[in-house]
Amino acid sequence: MPMRSVSLTRLLSLVSLLSAVGIITVLLLQGHSSATERHATMSGVTASPSPSSASPSAAASTSAASTASTSAASTPTAEPSATAVPAPATTTAAADAALSSAVAQANGAVSVAVTDLGTGQSLTYGGNGHAFATASIVKVDILATLLLQAQDQGTTLTQTQLGLANTMIENSDNDSATALWNDIGQEGGLNAANQRFGLTSTAGGTEGNWGLTTTTAADQLRLLRQVFTSDSLLSSTSRQYVQGLLGQVESDQRWGVSAAASGSDYAVKNGWLPRSATGLWVINSIGQVQRNGQELLIAVVSDGNLSESAGISLVQSVAQAAAGSLGTG
Repeated sequence: MPMRSVSLTRLLSLVSLLSAVGIITVLLLQGHSSATERHATMSGVTASPSPSSASPSAAASTSAASTASTSAASTPTAEPSATAVPAPATTTAAADAALSSAVAQANGAVSVAVTDLGTGQSLTYGGNGHAFATASIVKVDILATLLLQAQDQGTTLTQTQLGLANTMIENSDNDSATALWNDIGQEGGLNAANQRFGLTSTAGGTEGNWGLTTTTAADQLRLLRQVFTSDSLLSSTSRQYVQGLLGQVESDQRWGVSAAASGSDYAVKNGWLPRSATGLWVINSIGQVQRNGQELLIAVVSDGNLSESAGISLVQSVAQAAAGSLGTG
């Protein structure tokens, strides 16, 4: 069969057409690649918002979670021996707007420390460098010291001491506190026990003035951990005894950090003291509360309050706001 001839002109036209198609294909592929790259770049930007766009509440949650994870990683799981000194339990987190607003209502100074025993989140806020008089919250410290000393000696509290401890905590009886203050060796005994408990900013009152012991909210939270957690120098029996007393204080003394509880499950010890030189009130509250399924330890200390009722209102609002700052509602 004879072959048909193809003119040179038609052959060149065909080659030109194929070349054009190839160039167009390359350009289209390049355009798709560029678009894909731009999309990936934008996705990377939107997935990582700048710090300045975060809300105060988000910053508080992030800080609390970050410091809590660091604290949890460094906390030993074994229960300390009777001579061990527990590490400080609190970390600092930025307070949200509600807590800042509550603290701003103080006429004098106020500080709060709170930890969630379920999540490990903790925060302290306010009162930087300020030493607060304990008033009657020191009675928990007196009892903890008495129990630790008994453990060291391999003894138990006498019936007289048990009676004094009951009225000192449940009724906030001052004469009972004075008797047990003398039993522990006054400020010397308290300071020695607190050093072992890990308290770093608490000093026992001198000349028999146990109510003028000075402390911080962070130290009171450390003390609460000795009472309410197994990471403690106190035996299980000693801890249960103190917890039981704090859970049944008389009805007119059940204010304070209990305001942060979601129900009636809480244990509390309060302190109140009018200062003779100024007429202003020291109002403090420490304890454990159950709040929306979470177990919280809270300490609020304040001074310079214009009245007892004003101080109680302040302490309760600060306790509630601090609990909310840990995301417990």
